[in-house]
Amino acid sequence: MERASGDCALNAHLEELLHLRQIIAGLNKNILSLSRSDTYRDMVLLLRSVPGISTLTAMTLLTELCDISRFSSLDKLASYTGLIPDIKSSGDTEYTAGITYRRNPMLRAILIEASWVAVRKDPALMMAFHTFSLRMKKTAAIIHIARKLLNRIRFVLMNQKRYVPAVV
Repeated sequence: MERASGDCALNAHLEELLHLRQIIAGLNKNILSLSRSDTYRDMVLLLRSVPGISTLTAMTLLTELCDISRFSSLDKLASYTGLIPDIKSSGDTEYTAGITYRRNPMLRAILIEASWVAVRKDPALMMAFHTFSLRMKKTAAIIHIARKLLNRIRFVLMNQKRYVPAVV
């Protein structure tokens, strides 16, 4: 009797998993279709030239940022994505405490994930990551890489030019 109820619960979970996978596959198909539309095609191709940026990442960036020109500087864009230090102050004392909690959570997460891929594909980012990793934890170093990646993304979108990796 106990085994039958366990089998029933397992089968219910497996059916739910299959259903969720079908939903995700449908959403991915819709996103891919949207990325090929006249509205997004050129921008997605430009962003995909940046190491670590996939079609899904490009579409997330484009839909969350809307118009890149609304950010007059990299600092303002980094602030929007949450890739800036959190400043704590009390009286005359001021210190940094990691990265800020104010952010666009989707953008920061996707930029950090893309940075892990980018450090394997881009020699300049790999060197920078190695240099940062010598003086801080790898998880802190990847935040610095995410900001460098964001700078590359901003350049590509602002100038409408494909990313060309630097020769190291």
